[in-house]
Amino acid sequence: MKLQMISKLLIVGALAILCVTGTRRVTAADTPHRIEIVAKRFSFTPSEIALKKGEPVVLVLHSEDVPHGIKFKELNLLTEIGKGAPSELAFTPSATGDFVGHCSRFCGSGHGSMTLTLHVTE
Repeated sequence: MKLQMISKLLIVGALAILCVTGTRRVTAADTPHRIEIVAKRFSFTPSEIALKKGEPVVLVLHSEDVPHGIKFKELNLLTEIGKGAPSELAFTPSATGDFVGHCSRFCGSGHGSMTLTLHVTE
């Protein structure tokens, strides 16, 4: 009888520990949304992307011609985009608004107009 009682107490204790510490379930919201972006003189395609605040994202950037870069000053994000090898920029938006990224590596006469806009909503 004592042995059964001890076994039950151990099981209840183990379950209580699991409830307190929790077990983390992986959900779709935990898996970053991957967005493919092509950079070439003098544009990013797509040039506008809609994102949700708090949802992780990975921008997968490819260059079709020369090395490029992207810098989102307000989000403190910067990466180089080499020709022939994709660059990944992983982040989770923590603020809403429109954020304009600019090509951060001089790529020719139209460099100044090469932008990518992130529209982050709730």
